[in-house]
Amino acid sequence: MPRKADELKPIQVERLKAPGFHAVGGVAGLHLRVSETGARSWIARLMVGNRRRDIGLGGYPDVTLAQARERAREARAKVREGIDPIEARRAALTALRGTLTFDEAAERLIEAKAPEWKNAKHAAQWAATLKTYASPIIGKLPVDKIELTHIVDVLTPIWREKTETATRLRSRIEAVLSWATASGYRSGENPARWRGNLDAGIFPKAGKIRKVVHHAALAIDALPEFMVALRERDGTAARALEFLILTATRSGEVRGALWSEIDLEAAVWTIPANRMKAGKAHAVPLSAPALALLRTLPRFAGNDLVFPAPRGGVLSDMTLTAVMRRMQIDAVPHGFRSTFRDWASERTSYPAQVAEMALAHAIGNKVEAAYRRGDLLAKRVNLMRDWAKFCSAPAIAGNVTPIKRANTRKVSGTSR
Repeated sequence: MPRKADELKPIQVERLKAPGFHAVGGVAGLHLRVSETGARSWIARLMVGNRRRDIGLGGYPDVTLAQARERAREARAKVREGIDPIEARRAALTALRGTLTFDEAAERLIEAKAPEWKNAKHAAQWAATLKTYASPIIGKLPVDKIELTHIVDVLTPIWREKTETATRLRSRIEAVLSWATASGYRSGENPARWRGNLDAGIFPKAGKIRKVVHHAALAIDALPEFMVALRERDGTAARALEFLILTATRSGEVRGALWSEIDLEAAVWTIPANRMKAGKAHAVPLSAPALALLRTLPRFAGNDLVFPAPRGGVLSDMTLTAVMRRMQIDAVPHGFRSTFRDWASERTSYPAQVAEMALAHAIGNKVEAAYRRGDLLAKRVNLMRDWAKFCSAPAIAGNVTPIKRANTRKVSGTSR
């Protein structure tokens, strides 16, 4: 016979902190589940027929030990009567709320989250991913009927070949099912949860198999000659690309730049949070060449864009790339951020965190982030000044790699 769990007292239950399931005794199968985040809840692990069921009994300490034991006894009594407590709860919820399919739940969640997102494109990406990969398999299923096997069926075809898409899809399915649970349309564990669920031998970690997308970047020593050639070209796109290089910013940030974001007197361009990848406002010090470039640009009444398209709107995302293609350069605009980072690392003595802050990269280390709450603006002013000087350095034969040779290399697009 299996060993009977010791009957713990309330003070002993209070001390249970380690993640996992802890048998508390008093009623066979009663456990306190402690999650990785520290949240604690009561679970009754019972056999219903030949199937083990983990039945949620409420959170701790809102539900006391005595109450949990009473609820566990009630659940066991139902099992003895041939009733599956989880199915009974689902039936009660269905009667109360009605059924809801996965597609319907996804639509409601997207509508609810829309105000949180930066733009409509984000909502469209959510909807497109779920419609393409999840809907054909689980779209018509009631949310309370979706189980682990369904999630595996959705993710398996793309987990290795489209790993980044698959990880986003899993997260979005988890969010839909969490919303359904919170809204009373389903109960129990979330089958799309990664930790302690899908990571338990079902799928390999995405980081182990993800194919990194790379951006071609111009070699450091080829940059001065490239800048000479670029400055000889006319047009808004060429000036936008030059400004992108001088500020080490992203294409979307430059193409959407507004005059109202730029303080020419203070020599600072403040990009608002809603246009930044990290969702945080970013101050960009403007070097003398960057300011000079801005002062040569025309301004149009009723249009606040710094680099407007010919018809007045925002330049397309291929406009700057097209400039480089016409110049027969085997690189892309985003690659100049990598060139800047390599230059800062290999040709200067600036601390790495100054260069990272200039690129507006998120700080992965929480301890380091706590000590770097400032934006290091004063130090970045000097960094961007020296970068502009390097960009404008004379192209001296022997010291500069000719730009029309195969001088580009591949750099990670996820870290620069």
